[in-house]
Amino acid sequence: YWIIIFKEFCMISLTKIPFSFDMNRLKKYLRIDADTEREEEFENIISNVQEAGRPKALYRESFIDEKGNDTVTIEGITFTSIALRKHLDSIGRVFPYIATCGAEVDDIKIEQGDFEVKYWISVLKENMLESSMQFLRNHLAEKYRLSNLSSMNPGSGDASVWPLEQQRYLYSMCGDVEGLIGVRLTSTTMLAPEMSLSGIYFPSEVDYQSCQLCHREKCRSRMAPFNQELWDRIK
Repeated sequence: YWIIIFKEFCMISLTKIPFSFDMNRLKKYLRIDADTEREEEFENIISNVQEAGRPKALYRESFIDEKGNDTVTIEGITFTSIALRKHLDSIGRVFPYIATCGAEVDDIKIEQGDFEVKYWISVLKENMLESSMQFLRNHLAEKYRLSNLSSMNPGSGDASVWPLEQQRYLYSMCGDVEGLIGVRLTSTTMLAPEMSLSGIYFPSEVDYQSCQLCHREKCRSRMAPFNQELWDRIK
């Protein structure tokens, strides 16, 4: 189900990632009533997304050059984040990555002004990104024989944890990202298409999610509750 492509910067891309949807869970989450026209329309959207969707990911194996008080230099690129620095305290090898739901779903034609269907598709793309992330994580664990992996992402968690602006440095590490998996960096340092994510995977004795350092209470993408003890430790 996956294809590895070797390019400059020793990037490895995964371009045939399988995914599926839990129809019943999604209907419940989106409050779609059974035996209605809306249910039929939602099932058609699911079918179209399943056919068109192409989630992808790429990564590289990288090694840490140097560590400062609040900086980490990886393959000549310096990141400033005390949280990242502390998480990588005893780590020498990391895996910068970019994962995406892909742009193909954006070509699905929907009725103009139907914001509910647009929201459905956004939720489905979020699920596809999760599939991409999980596939990448499993691939890394198997290929490099890593029993536990954690990830940090620029812009995830509170703004001070790892500023979004440093996403441009991470993107620059990954070679021809747009050519390999169709993801580009915008002038505001966001990734396009939406539901794309950059980050660094690293071996860890305990599970870590950037959400544990985020004070935002209302976030549908939250993967873990805020951790006050962890927050106090990295500040």
